[in-house]
Amino acid sequence: MALLSQALRVAATCSRGRSARNLGLQPLAREARSTTEKNVPYQRTLKEEAQGSSAVPRGPSQPLPSTADVVVIGGGSLGCQTLYHLAKLGVSQVVLLERERLTSGTTWHTAGLLWQLRPSDVEVELLAHTRQVVSHDLEEETGMHTGWIQNGGLFIASNRQRLDEYKRLMSLGKAYGVESHVLSPAETKDLYPLMNVDDLYGTLYVPQDGTMDPAGTCTTLTRAAVARGAKVIENCPVTGIRVRTDDFGVRRVAAVETEHGSIQTPCVVNCAGVWASTVGQMAGVKVPLVAMHHAYVVTERIEGIQNMPNVRDHDASVYLRLQGDALSVGGYEANPIFWEEVSDKFAFGLFDLDWDVFTQHIEGAINRVPVLEKTGIKSTVCGPESFTPDHKPLMGEAPELRGFFLGCGFNSAGMMLGGGCGHELANWIMHGRPEKDMYSYDIRRFHHSLTDHPRWIRERSHESYAKNYSVVFPHDEPLAGRNMRKDPLHEELLERGCVFQERQGWERPGWFNPKETAPVLAYDYYGAYGNQAHRNYAYSRLLGDEYTFDFPPHHHMIREECLACRRAAAVFNMSYFGKFYLLGVDARKAADWLFSADVNRPPGSTVYTCMLNHRGGTESDLTVSRLASGITQASPLAPAFEGDCYYLAVGGAVAQHNWSHITTVLQDQKFRCQLMDCSEDLGMLSIQGPASRAILQDVLDADLSNEAFPFSTHQLVRAAGHLVRAIRLSFVGEMGWELHVPRASCLPVYQAVMEAGAKHGLVNAGYRAIDSLSIEKGYRHWHADLRPDDSPLEAGLAFTCKLKSSVPFLGREALEKQRATGLYRRLVCLTVKEEVPMFGLEAIWRNGQVVGHVRRADFGFAVNKTIAYGYIRDPSGGPVSLDFVKSGEYALERMGVTYPAQVHLKSPFDPDNKRVKGIY
Repeated sequence: MALLSQALRVAATCSRGRSARNLGLQPLAREARSTTEKNVPYQRTLKEEAQGSSAVPRGPSQPLPSTADVVVIGGGSLGCQTLYHLAKLGVSQVVLLERERLTSGTTWHTAGLLWQLRPSDVEVELLAHTRQVVSHDLEEETGMHTGWIQNGGLFIASNRQRLDEYKRLMSLGKAYGVESHVLSPAETKDLYPLMNVDDLYGTLYVPQDGTMDPAGTCTTLTRAAVARGAKVIENCPVTGIRVRTDDFGVRRVAAVETEHGSIQTPCVVNCAGVWASTVGQMAGVKVPLVAMHHAYVVTERIEGIQNMPNVRDHDASVYLRLQGDALSVGGYEANPIFWEEVSDKFAFGLFDLDWDVFTQHIEGAINRVPVLEKTGIKSTVCGPESFTPDHKPLMGEAPELRGFFLGCGFNSAGMMLGGGCGHELANWIMHGRPEKDMYSYDIRRFHHSLTDHPRWIRERSHESYAKNYSVVFPHDEPLAGRNMRKDPLHEELLERGCVFQERQGWERPGWFNPKETAPVLAYDYYGAYGNQAHRNYAYSRLLGDEYTFDFPPHHHMIREECLACRRAAAVFNMSYFGKFYLLGVDARKAADWLFSADVNRPPGSTVYTCMLNHRGGTESDLTVSRLASGITQASPLAPAFEGDCYYLAVGGAVAQHNWSHITTVLQDQKFRCQLMDCSEDLGMLSIQGPASRAILQDVLDADLSNEAFPFSTHQLVRAAGHLVRAIRLSFVGEMGWELHVPRASCLPVYQAVMEAGAKHGLVNAGYRAIDSLSIEKGYRHWHADLRPDDSPLEAGLAFTCKLKSSVPFLGREALEKQRATGLYRRLVCLTVKEEVPMFGLEAIWRNGQVVGHVRRADFGFAVNKTIAYGYIRDPSGGPVSLDFVKSGEYALERMGVTYPAQVHLKSPFDPDNKRVKGIY
């Protein structure tokens, strides 16, 4: 037996690869050498059953059916949860195929922790569903105990910012009924007597957190699914996915092939975990994940540890999981080991633990629970886990292949997220969309140029792993995988002090710092793997200044950008926007069905609209411009077409999602039209503010008066001699125009605009300013205050829906039903007089009751107030009427402190919409 303190000293003094067997430790090893020794800390695993049947000839555990409605590949947490939830939806012809035994990949060795609070409202809901399934539903259905243990969870804060983050989680939890308490160091000591609290600021205690048992949970899930008619077939490796091409040229799943026969099916769910990329390759589907070693050690018995809560000490990057009368100790390090060659024969396997890598977790554990210094190590557990570029799972239908769904890449959180995600994935498969907003997990969030880019996937996955326990600040940006997609103005704006943000590979302007340039450098892996960490890295230093829940040091610079736009003019480089053409003989039919608003106005018109799903939820908001026919010379500004043509401009961060949604609808409805992507061919400049007309009148060869160029119209004009499409629109609530410019013309057009604007006070501005200006005007941001589970009626966007017409459109039936029954939640605007920063997740109080939480918040510089938007419900369960909204007294809770708030039915800035019309 080795003591944790001995392991610490050995790792510090032994050279790499030198034996430590005299201490009873596994050899120090950098290589991924698997071991057959069983050392996971569970009383029962399915490994013993597999070994017990090893004398029996290998083969499927039961005969394969010839057909199935759905085939789930992979018998880990996600596969079993998806099977269970599909069966609960009434899908009896569903089959789970496992190449070995259930849990044999990564699930069998998982720590099985469940923490209810995370800095995401959707994830709080997903975790709540998992907890409900494993702690209640399964036992009620089957009479079997899943192994759920509710011993509570304790988050450790050793600095003020960490405690602020926990207070934010506590406020969010109130909106979902999750009990939590911020404890002082003394109260923490009373709860956990063995803990060192000398360096603590406080802790967050969640009494109903707990742990799950992998074997018990998966066995019970499959037992319940089989009782509903599902089939579980073990020892049946998948060898291929058969694909067919339909009459419209669309690739679709046809069958799953195995060593023991094939199953015809229209739907496959890839829940293969670490092996998901291999399964994806069988179908021509890109699965952007990497495999890494992830480890923990199990201690000997510790007197007095029984019944203690599980602990996450994020700042020490360590967790302590109660394991009976012992602890499991693990965490996330900056130098994880990649599993370069994933073996398809690896089952119930573990790697040798690399003590050089693991040492930091021992240090943190001993500091937090000093008795560990004299506690022995009973076993080590180092197994493979899959990690993704943004530390979010990969779910949904693959854009390359209809009927091929993903449920993988869970970043070692597959057990805790499995129930909620299995439920959503089952609904996705059966009803075309999940019930909740799953965009952050949807595989279609990634631009297609990134999903098979090895450097981007590896760098981003590494950084996501290394920062897993970092404080989640509102304006953080990645350092990995940068400079993948740059527009023609990148270098020009960099020289002008642009501090860039990254969205789906694009470098877009965040804000401008005229004092210095801050280029984004090549990723240094934080100094790991022999890389030299960057020194005097200006961009990283500016990001570090953002690591606060207060106003950042450059708050005044964003203020200057915003007020310049309100008082004079600002130019925004929005070249990263997605720009598509919808064209063809059925384009008008497609537009009627796709868009909630009536976009079939005369050529030259531009319409703001939504796209909905069949539930009435909002898949996108965008602008649609109708083009005139008769184009003889095709160009990126005006393609040649037959029938009708529409020009679509969508947010660049969600362009791939929009593309995939439109493509899916076109395929399902069999419309004869084409979707053309010209995002890389066109740049986009938006000039906004009272002086915009005067500035652009010196640049464009067109009359910009209200009569000649009304709001919501577009024209082909020349800017400094270059042909551009000018659209009179605003995302910030000012008079302004967008210039859609061919790539080669972007720089000269931008320079001409800046030259003309110099005498008018024109400034460069970034997306941080757009965020503030748009919320001040009450404009929605998709995936913030407008998501796939929010309807336009709930969001105050009924004007985008052609419900007064008889034209059918996707989601119309759901909206009509919602309008008839009433709105059971409603988006409201709230302002706080006190100058206090808010970022979202704050609890909304009405008349002393929590009625919702803030989705999006920012500071409005023109109104000089904090502005917040969030959906509220009536605690009585009835519809939320406008009278209900107006009659309450409101407050917003920020980090446990409430601030009186005023509710608004209209935008607090320019509620009569005069400025966008040029009326100042």
